[in-house]
Amino acid sequence: MQSRRGRLHIVLFPWLAFGHLIPYLELAKLIAAKGYKVSFVSSARNIDRLPKVPTHLSRFLNLVKLQLPASDGNIPNDAEATIDVPYDKVQYLKRAYDGLERQMVEFLEGERPDWILHDFAAYWVSSVAKKLGIGCAYFSIFVPALACMTVPTSHLLHVEDDRRTPEDFTVPPKWIPFETKVAFRYFEIAKIFDAVDDSNVSGISDLERANESTRGCDLMCVRGCSQLDGQWFQLAEKLHGKPVIPVGQLPTTPSDQQEDDASKTKEWLRIKAWLDQHEAASTVYVSFGSEAKPTQEEVTELAYGLEMSGLPFFWVLRTRRGSSDEDVVKLPEGFEERVAGRGVVYTTWVPQLKILSHESVGGFLSHAGWSSVVEAMQYSKALMLVTFLADQGLNARVLEEKMMAYSVPRREKDGWFSRESVADSLRLVVVEEEGKAYRDKAKEMSKLFGDAAVQDGYVNSLLDYLQSH
Repeated sequence: MQSRRGRLHIVLFPWLAFGHLIPYLELAKLIAAKGYKVSFVSSARNIDRLPKVPTHLSRFLNLVKLQLPASDGNIPNDAEATIDVPYDKVQYLKRAYDGLERQMVEFLEGERPDWILHDFAAYWVSSVAKKLGIGCAYFSIFVPALACMTVPTSHLLHVEDDRRTPEDFTVPPKWIPFETKVAFRYFEIAKIFDAVDDSNVSGISDLERANESTRGCDLMCVRGCSQLDGQWFQLAEKLHGKPVIPVGQLPTTPSDQQEDDASKTKEWLRIKAWLDQHEAASTVYVSFGSEAKPTQEEVTELAYGLEMSGLPFFWVLRTRRGSSDEDVVKLPEGFEERVAGRGVVYTTWVPQLKILSHESVGGFLSHAGWSSVVEAMQYSKALMLVTFLADQGLNARVLEEKMMAYSVPRREKDGWFSRESVADSLRLVVVEEEGKAYRDKAKEMSKLFGDAAVQDGYVNSLLDYLQSH
């Protein structure tokens, strides 16, 4: 069996966002650890910015650099991921990403791998793979429910997608047969409605990219687990008429580089010393990931809400998206002086896994990005949510339904939230008796999200399928 595994070659090709790159890399490492040959393909700068691959995996896992086409001056020349540009410029990044097709064809023709696992944005991969006789899997890093929100592609089903307005996306699609509240709220879909229509420079919407990726693949691999999302996995198979395989939650693992970097170790020791000063489960960790940047109004309300809560907090604040983002957000005047000792704000890199594992952290105010959700559950941290972009609204509904998170109350039309609602939400989930259900749920979920044996089982099942087909 080992010799057969050694001959199997699997390519992974993620979208240019670190919320996609990192789970793709985690799956690549898990596959390589089984003795399979893996090629992880992305743009050159993104490859250079990835966490270092553990030494013992380097002979199985090859990082392949492609040259991202120039963007005609619409985005900086070194902008190769969504973190490098404001949200309205991501459309130019998608056009550049589509420009990688020729290089990808050349790579696949030269390597002739057995399978390619590609992201939603690379909808054109399936036709290339078919021409070359390569197995094609659409690997979705989104929650399994989202696989059921795209248009059904099974030839047994004839369903017309008549969703045309933002309001149409605030209810579950008509083809969902069971009762659920998993849908966008109006302010969430209104902010990203360009993902649904084709009015962007790439000429194809995110929704249609996902539809085409689903339609063209031989297999769907979806981040998630049947223990949590069983009904969604079963429905996705019926809707699309093809296997839909869970690959587990893919928790982030520390890299050799992070462990060995002296400056990062020194920074962690400073952070740890601050966390050590606070009582167990008393501190709120605040981070909205590498993609989401709150508006100035949102930053102001968040800051005053944290101050009003009376709780210790550690806030990682993203003030801009890339060097071309001129809309730099600022903290309220005098804020850091008023909360000195009780709260700190970082605008640079922090070791999130280490912070979440610290016993003084009792809750995580997050954007509902799924990698952050997984990390919170790993370490039994109760979740509070403020969504901003992309799939975060759907993630929030999934978590709300399962009592795994509490969303800060917001106004329906524009998503506005008050400092009072922030303060009340933090206190409810972290310290008040009424929020104990969220704290208990996080402890319960840690047994699933943090179980390495469960994750290993999902990878084995995926590889068994790839090997036999």
